[in-house]
Amino acid sequence: MQEVEELNYKQLCKHVCVLAMEVGDYLREERLHSGTPTSESKGLHDFVTMFDKEAERRIVVRLQELMPDAGYIAEEGHGEHHGNEPFVWIIDPLDGTTNFIHRFAPTCVSIALQHQGRMVLGVVYEIWMQECFYAYDGGGAFLNGSPISVSSTAHVDDALLATGFPYTDFKFMSQYMKLLEWSMHHSHGVRRLGSAAADLAYVACGRVDGFFEYGLKPYDVAAGAYIVMQAGGCVTDFSRHDKWLHGGEIVASSAAIATELQQVVEQHMHAKKRLRDYMFTRK
Repeated sequence: MQEVEELNYKQLCKHVCVLAMEVGDYLREERLHSGTPTSESKGLHDFVTMFDKEAERRIVVRLQELMPDAGYIAEEGHGEHHGNEPFVWIIDPLDGTTNFIHRFAPTCVSIALQHQGRMVLGVVYEIWMQECFYAYDGGGAFLNGSPISVSSTAHVDDALLATGFPYTDFKFMSQYMKLLEWSMHHSHGVRRLGSAAADLAYVACGRVDGFFEYGLKPYDVAAGAYIVMQAGGCVTDFSRHDKWLHGGEIVASSAAIATELQQVVEQHMHAKKRLRDYMFTRK
């Protein structure tokens, strides 16, 4: 494998975009010309179809051809295959499976690349609108070849927000519903699209101003969050730290509203945790 100083991230990103679009077009055409796909349950309301598995197989095969020594983290049957490899792919072959089953947009192919724990490339392809969002180290962020950036909205009161509803992890529902209520009163509205990859891509191009969700996996957010950051946005966890990739919670937004939105999410989602921690320290 090429050493990092020799690796052309721009050229590599082009290859990954082509791959994501080919796999996404395969998924779209199969879904449009098939009946309701057979699905298996991975857990409560968490589905995988035969198309998820085939899409992942195609992606893993091609990425191994591009970088044979790289490891990978993938959502479906291939699982994780990485140890001390400096490069690791993070793959979601079909983000928004429930949407896909119902022929409902958005549905995305999401592929990211890490080098020694630092994100260096991200591609999100939305299959129904055929939109390819991508970013690479030192190159900025793009949509179908045109540069993109986060919105310039200055206050949450003027922002359109996006989120995802929990479908397996309901332990924070009380806090989450209060956060939603606050958001409804203090923003232009809240959208639930059903694909975290699309939510993040839409933050990156300014369609929505902020996004928050919990219960997510690295492959749900890796590529999209990287594109947000390369587009000038901010990404944190609910404690306003940087553990969003493996911590299961994320806040992404334009830089202008980042502090305000992050504070609000933290206040609502970590209120009980802060109280518990305070009571523990007082003992």
